[in-house]
Amino acid sequence: MFKTMLKVLKSVREYKIYAIITPLFMIGEAAVECVLPFVMSQFVDRIEGVKSIEPLVPFFIIIIAMTIVSIVCGILGGRFASYASCGFAKNLRQDLYKKVESFSFENIDHFHASSLVTRMTTDVNNAQMSFAMAIRIVIRAPLMLIFSAVMAFVTGGHMAWIFVTAIPIIGLIFFFVAHFAMGIFKRVFKRYDALNESVQENVAGMRVVKSFVREEYEDNKFSTTSSSLSKEFIKAEKIVALMTPTMNTTIHVVYLITMYLAALLIFQTSKYVFDAEKDKWFFDWGTLSVSKMSALLTYGIQILMSIMMISMIVTMLILSLESIRRIGEVLDEEPTIKNPEQPLEEVENGSVVFDNVSFKYKKEAERYAVSNLNFSIKSGEFIGIIGSTGSGKSTLVNLISRLYDTTEGRVLVSGHNVKEYDLKALRDSVAVVLQKNFLFSGTIRSNMQWGNKEATDEEIIRAIEIAQIPDVLKHYPEGLDHVVEQGGANFSGGQKQRLCIARAILKQPKILILDDSTSAVDTKTDKLIRRALKNDLPKMTKIVIAQRISSIEEADQIIVLDNGEINAIGKHDELLKNNEIYREVYQSQTQKGGN
Repeated sequence: MFKTMLKVLKSVREYKIYAIITPLFMIGEAAVECVLPFVMSQFVDRIEGVKSIEPLVPFFIIIIAMTIVSIVCGILGGRFASYASCGFAKNLRQDLYKKVESFSFENIDHFHASSLVTRMTTDVNNAQMSFAMAIRIVIRAPLMLIFSAVMAFVTGGHMAWIFVTAIPIIGLIFFFVAHFAMGIFKRVFKRYDALNESVQENVAGMRVVKSFVREEYEDNKFSTTSSSLSKEFIKAEKIVALMTPTMNTTIHVVYLITMYLAALLIFQTSKYVFDAEKDKWFFDWGTLSVSKMSALLTYGIQILMSIMMISMIVTMLILSLESIRRIGEVLDEEPTIKNPEQPLEEVENGSVVFDNVSFKYKKEAERYAVSNLNFSIKSGEFIGIIGSTGSGKSTLVNLISRLYDTTEGRVLVSGHNVKEYDLKALRDSVAVVLQKNFLFSGTIRSNMQWGNKEATDEEIIRAIEIAQIPDVLKHYPEGLDHVVEQGGANFSGGQKQRLCIARAILKQPKILILDDSTSAVDTKTDKLIRRALKNDLPKMTKIVIAQRISSIEEADQIIVLDNGEINAIGKHDELLKNNEIYREVYQSQTQKGGN
């Protein structure tokens, strides 16, 4: 856990100076507040027998100066602590985000998206609050405790032991509270993940929920998860809440004992004494004067209040340690896909070779998602891939851009193993258009520039024409400046697919992969897209995953997948004649089946 905390604290970086300065001001504030009661006791002692205020003026000046110093130290300490903690949280979120960006799909699958969101929001907030407390109260409270204890012995002698004996009692309370509460907080954060996942699913699938009139069902599901989270939090808070009344009871008991024993000591050792030089009687308070008793009680209160502040820190740390552990899990996670030491920086062409490739999503999985894949694609070829749901079509193309690494065998692009390439160079050379397309909030132009941020309007329009969607500009007076709502909600499914194809074309990749990305367009438009890709981008390798044979029947090669393995490879006419799976699919789609 200590190593995890050190790793998390590296995110302080440029705010380190504020994190260092804050404790210095806290030390100054604690020192002044501990000396102030002693000065006040001396001031009270000097009042007796003083006939004018002039002898007391130095005390007034000292007390006012010390008060100002304490206030300034407190204000500056709080200000710098805010800079340090907010900056730490900002950097920590950025570090987490960059780490997540470096993850492969396998890493993402390990954590789940909802859990990563919780870690970058709730967990970082907890870490931020703990850090702010650490550089302020964690420094101030122990110092106040130590300084006050020393000054209590200076002013009250052995009476100070009463306050010191209270420390281990309260320490035991902390231990038991922390022990029982920590386990509950671990469960709470898992419930947080479940709650976020429920929200994410409902927001993403809102149209489905409404179309099936399942609002009540989803509401009940959310309420159940939320109630479960609430119950766990209440259970944890009940345990943590015991600290405050226990602390208050301990403080008041110690306070009363101290006052009682101090009063006995004063009255047992005090007496009237005759001063022969001054020729008058005066009252000798003995070993403990009222001023010293007042200072002792003040120091006692400071000792006990410091313990209370420490209890607050412990409570926060109980909550935040689990958050820090969860953050550390993300920071410690090693991406399963990394750049080689001396990567190739350029992909020369779009040739692809699968050399005895097998892959499974988890090492412990019994079944391979794809296995024994052997085929080659020449640069510029049009390749079709067809197969039933779950046959491994998408898995196959994900291996080309190295979104996953092969479990066995090699994938070669332009004659080199994909593991030899710089990841950015490889993925810049491979463009993938998915069936479930996503457009970002902004404009048509800003979405197109994801493919090429330097693309001119002419280049964008040309890509849109190849994707067979020029009408999208004719229908909107704003043209490329037409607003795109979140997720492209103001476009039809076919329009979104074609806009995403245009965006991929602007990337000018060596390999273009269309993963069932024309499923929402009619067959005529589908044919026009394929024709435009062939005529306008002849050097680009086109790999098309399709459910409709009409989308791939003109392909140079068609790969038929079945249960994760290659069932057949060939042209349309060959497969229609020799492959039963392909022939059955074709007949079912063209309604030319036999009796």
